[in-house]
Amino acid sequence: MEKNTITKLNKTFEKYAYEHNGVEYWLARDLQELLGYAEWRNFLNAVDKAKESCETTGDGVPDHFVDINKMIELGKGGQRKVDDIMLTRYACYLIAQNGDPKKEAIAFAQSYFAIQTRKQEMLEERILLNERLQAREKLAITETELSKNIYERGVDHKGFANIRSQGDWALFGGHNTSVMKRKLGIDQNRSLADFLPTITISAKQLATEITNFNLKKNNLKGESKITDEHVKNNQDIRTLLGKSNIKPERLPAEEDIKKLQRKVKSSDRNIAKKKLKGI
Repeated sequence: MEKNTITKLNKTFEKYAYEHNGVEYWLARDLQELLGYAEWRNFLNAVDKAKESCETTGDGVPDHFVDINKMIELGKGGQRKVDDIMLTRYACYLIAQNGDPKKEAIAFAQSYFAIQTRKQEMLEERILLNERLQAREKLAITETELSKNIYERGVDHKGFANIRSQGDWALFGGHNTSVMKRKLGIDQNRSLADFLPTITISAKQLATEITNFNLKKNNLKGESKITDEHVKNNQDIRTLLGKSNIKPERLPAEEDIKKLQRKVKSSDRNIAKKKLKGI
């Protein structure tokens, strides 16, 4: 396929894209024309096959194929109601996959929607990753503040480790830090939080933030009193999670957050290099 043809088709497909509540979509009547289907009924056969593929992959058909009606203009100012379908990017991709790749428009659409779908997936993955990284950074800051607060109240490094472990014991339903590491297959020399999902990291951070607040407010001193405070706060957070049927100790470990940090930095460097080269 010639470069000029690709450029033209790309502009055409983007021209027919709409957006509703942040979701990009195409109309089936437009896509029929873009893919070169002469008759609506023939195009609907491709749509039906795409719906079957959508069901097979476990995705909800109503989430990607939305039946609508619209009015079209007729001669002499008349109008007529016709059926149409709002199609997500993924729905368009599935429809294109059922077409004849020998036709330029369909061959282009297969690649176009595949790439666009992957871009969306990558964007969603990056957002979720950033949320986890930010939650971990916030927890580190809060725990550093806690260590500073308890040192000022006569608790040493070993005492701080005990307080944090007892907090984990309360949050994870009777599993302290060491036990959770064994349960999740984490090296004892690594931080447990580096392998936890965002929801659990955020839970630990909130409990620790409350402990910091109450330490200052009530001027708590000594390992025993501070431990009791931290345990109570983690138990309260566990109770809150339980209302949504979330049990932190049952959630699987996630990828090492330090590896993810390196991936993000490497990816950002590669994007910067491409921009400098004008790619």
